[in-house]
Amino acid sequence: MAYGPYPLISLKEARDKRDRDRKLLLEGIDPATVKKERKRAFEVERRGQFRTVAAELLEKNRLEGRARNTLKKKAWLIEMANENLGDLSVESITPSELLAVLKKQEAAGNFETASRLRTTIGEVFRYAIASGLTSNDPTQPLKGALVRKRVQSRAAITDPKRLGELLVAIDTYGGYRVVALGLKLLALLHVRPGELRLATWPEFDLEAATWAIPAERMKMRQPHVAPLPRQAVSILKELQEIGHPKAMVLPSQRLRIKPLSENTFNQALRKMGFSKEEMTAHGFRATFSTLANESGKWNPDTIERALAHVDGNEVRRAYARGAYWNERVKMAQWWADTLVTCPPQNPSP
Repeated sequence: MAYGPYPLISLKEARDKRDRDRKLLLEGIDPATVKKERKRAFEVERRGQFRTVAAELLEKNRLEGRARNTLKKKAWLIEMANENLGDLSVESITPSELLAVLKKQEAAGNFETASRLRTTIGEVFRYAIASGLTSNDPTQPLKGALVRKRVQSRAAITDPKRLGELLVAIDTYGGYRVVALGLKLLALLHVRPGELRLATWPEFDLEAATWAIPAERMKMRQPHVAPLPRQAVSILKELQEIGHPKAMVLPSQRLRIKPLSENTFNQALRKMGFSKEEMTAHGFRATFSTLANESGKWNPDTIERALAHVDGNEVRRAYARGAYWNERVKMAQWWADTLVTCPPQNPSP
C-alpha cells in the first residue's frame, strides 16, 4: 500500500503507517476499508458544517431565481454568521451559542441586523433538517430572546394638499430628468421602488398599456401585470426618447446600461425638502392604498391586487388575477386622474 511521496512522507511516518496496517490485518480488518470510512466520515463532517450548509442554501436560492440584491444581503448575513459558526457542525450548535452571536449585534445597536441574522440562520437550519443533517433548529427558542424594536412604517404622505405639493416639487425638480420621471411613475403605479428601478423595456407593452413584472423581481416571487394609465404611457414614451431600447427604463446618468442606484429616489425627495419622516419612495404605495380605500370607490381586494399583495392559495390567486383585472384598469386611470387634480393644481404627472 502506498503512503505518499518521499520526502513529503518521511520513512519513519511510512513505517509507522505500515505497522499500523499490519496490526489491522492481523485483527482481520482491511486497512483500505478503514481509510475509506475515515474519508467518508470527514466528508460527512464537512457537509454538516454550518458554512457548507449555508453555501448550499445560497446556491438553492440562486437557482430559484431570487433577486440579486436579496442574494447579496443574505450572503452578507451568512458571512457574518460564519465568523462564529462556520466551522461548527449544525448538529452541535446550541441556542445559547446562537444567542451569543446575536447579542454581539445588539451590543452594537444593530437590533434589526440581529433579527434578520436569526431569521437567516433559521433558514440554514431548516435546510439542514430537510437534508438530514440535524433534527433541531436552535433558532426557535430565541424568538423572544432578542430586543424587539417597534417597527416603523415607511413614511408616506396621505394628505391630498401635501401630496399635491409633492407632485409639484417632482414636476419642477431640477436634477436628472430620469429621476423625476421615475418618481412620477412610482406615484402613478404604486410599485415597489426596486421593481421599477430595475425595469427593462421588454416588460412593457405600451399599445396594450400593460407592464409585466417578472417573478424574480417581485417580493412575493409571483409575476405581476400592472395596467398602465394614459399618463404612465406618456411618461414611458418620453423615457424611450431619452434612453435606448437596450438600456434600462430608468438608466443611470453615468452609465446608461446600469439602473439608477438604490437610494436615488429617496435622495431626490430629500433635495425637494421632504424628510425621511414625511415621505419615502416606498411610501407611494401607502399613499395610494390609503386614499384609494378612503375613496370608497373600489373593492379592497382590487386594491390589494394592485399592490401585488398575493394570496397564498394558487386557485384563489388565479381567480383574483382575472376577476379584478377590469376594475384594476379603471382604478389605475382613476388614480392617475386623481393625482392630476390633487390640490394645489399641478401639471400632469
